[in-house]
Amino acid sequence: QVQLVESGGGLVQAGGSLRLSCAASGRTFSSYDMGWYRQAPGKEREFVAAIYWRSSNVDYADSVKGRFTIFRDNAKNTVYLRMNSLKPEDKAIYYCRADGSGGAYWGQGTQVTVSS
Repeated sequence: QVQLVESGGGLVQAGGSLRLSCAASGRTFSSYDMGWYRQAPGKEREFVAAIYWRSSNVDYADSVKGRFTIFRDNAKNTVYLRMNSLKPEDKAIYYCRADGSGGAYWGQGTQVTVSS
């Protein structure tokens, strides 16, 4: 069982930055692929970014490439999403996800609002 708790969301002006954090419970965090997803009002949840435990490769949605950075600190059981040059269309609830041998787990989400 893995529990995920996101934090760091808030209100920011367009062009601003935020850093989201996702703290995970469990001793096997380092063997989980970690990802960020988001869901805007009236839209389906969509992939944002992922970091893979075996290769440390990262992957991004085209809409955030060059602006967002995902990274992890296995010693702190935490994955981060650094978001720069935020746009109004980035407004959404951002969710953390962990994928591993025990299954897939989601956090409760953190709200990001970008004002124009």
